[in-house]
Amino acid sequence: MGVMVGEIMSEKIQTIASSSSAHAAAKRMKDKDVSSLLVVDDDRAIGIVTEGDLVRKICINDENSSDITVNQIMSSPLLTIKANTSVAEAADLMINRKVRHLLVVEDNEQTEPLGIVTQTDFAHYLDQNLDLDDVNTRIIESLKREE
Repeated sequence: MGVMVGEIMSEKIQTIASSSSAHAAAKRMKDKDVSSLLVVDDDRAIGIVTEGDLVRKICINDENSSDITVNQIMSSPLLTIKANTSVAEAADLMINRKVRHLLVVEDNEQTEPLGIVTQTDFAHYLDQNLDLDDVNTRIIESLKREE
């Protein structure tokens, strides 16, 4: 069946209130060493704010991050994926939807997230599991056959 999302996800989920400032979000990301924060409103996950959101929606527009709320820059609704989904299917979803973060849930329930899977998680997985010597050998053999 292959590797499942639940095996490569990060369980380190940090949250922030939707009413918090973008500046507070950036500081929390830096302090907690994460690239995204789950946005919560009344203990319910309503969106996600990422480093990309901060760059594209604040820095590029030369906005004051203290004057912008997380609610104004977050991505919503959340894209979720079940923990027992294959890594390949998750990668396809991220590519097709042009996102870099997926909230991992038990059964598409956003109330109890299990973790988050990011492009970095995929990179770590590939780094640990991809035998580049084997890949290079197959490429060379394929090129020789074409000659």
